[in-house]
Amino acid sequence: MILLLIGDFHIPDRSPEILSEVWQEIQKFKFDVILCTGDLTDLKILDKLESLAPVKNVRGNMDSYYGLRDFLDYLVLNATNCKVGLIHGSGVHPRGNPEQLVKIAQKMEVDILISGHTHAQSALVHNKVLLLNPGSATGCWGGGPATGLPSFQVLEELDDEIKITNIYLKNKKFLRKIKYFDLTNRIIKERFK
Repeated sequence: MILLLIGDFHIPDRSPEILSEVWQEIQKFKFDVILCTGDLTDLKILDKLESLAPVKNVRGNMDSYYGLRDFLDYLVLNATNCKVGLIHGSGVHPRGNPEQLVKIAQKMEVDILISGHTHAQSALVHNKVLLLNPGSATGCWGGGPATGLPSFQVLEELDDEIKITNIYLKNKKFLRKIKYFDLTNRIIKERFK
């Protein structure tokens, strides 16, 4: 199973659209499912994502402000070898706090928790839970530790591990950092070529 992790678009309030370069990079993959951390703020981007693969979306704090109230606050996806949770992350203070995210993951009974809201891409293991944040697809300001770089993540299930590809646009070039989450030992490994 190959998943696209993406969110925090804030279109059109903070960014007019997703950059064409980012959209072209996303289209290089064939996804089984797209997991969106919310803050679309406009349903047009949801339609665009649905043209690629089925979308599972949660409500971001700004989605409600823009009238998008029909999304769930959280959801759980059963992957082949693990359970994946999806939240926006707006109830976590300070933003992206790993202790609080792990508590949420434990309550949801998931191995992997995907959240957004920080607008800063990350992939880390805390108390044996894989915590992922795809960052902001548009690179827009987010009121916290935002990087200002458009980013997303691709998750691929392998036999006993999860391949995490962190992709972000910097100085008009796409950079990739690949990590592997060992499902047995619950640690992240980086492999260098």
